[in-house]
Amino acid sequence: MKYFLSPCKTVIPCLFLALLCLPFPGMAATEVSGSHADGGNTSGQQDDVLATIEQAVKQYKAGDLSGAASNVEYAAQLIRQKKSEKMKDLLPKPMDGWQGEEASAQAMGTAVFGGGVTVSRTYTKGKSSVEVEIVSDSPVLQSVLMMLGNPMFAGASGGNLQTIKGQRAIVKYDPSTKNGEIDVVVASRFMVTIKGRNVSQKELVAYAAAVDYQGLSKY
Repeated sequence: MKYFLSPCKTVIPCLFLALLCLPFPGMAATEVSGSHADGGNTSGQQDDVLATIEQAVKQYKAGDLSGAASNVEYAAQLIRQKKSEKMKDLLPKPMDGWQGEEASAQAMGTAVFGGGVTVSRTYTKGKSSVEVEIVSDSPVLQSVLMMLGNPMFAGASGGNLQTIKGQRAIVKYDPSTKNGEIDVVVASRFMVTIKGRNVSQKELVAYAAAVDYQGLSKY
């Protein structure tokens, strides 16, 4: 599930207008060359996001609207990347006897998939595996919300409704293959999917319950 909603055409100009109102106390006066500010912290003091925003303001005041718009989007992408890295902490730790692979994070630009963020991690124990994935602004959110609100729709899709860690969830599990999937919507913005292969339903639900939903709702 690596797809996101189409971007709103007003996101960049609205964000830029908001940024123009921000003060920049303590910002170094170092000039950032090129249409994009340096993503690294070359001065050892200047934050990469603030440096990019500062450059965008300078370009806007100088009449370089194209460069300013480009740097605003670049700054927004840097923020999404920082957000995705922090969101990895919301994924479960490996259960006893399980091994957890390194968590991955992906942030897409608004021009591509609406600025969505995806974090995921895979856990293994012998031949068993569980993948936990969190996606912001997924296009399937509305269909899942509809199923969560109507048990008939959930049943038609082969699932049943359960409450896991205070969250409504759709649980699909095939005992003959020991494969299953759990879908949870958090704060009407985040889609949490837990997929398991060669696992018990108890193990699948345990990983679903281990997600930090309270922390996720704050993003």
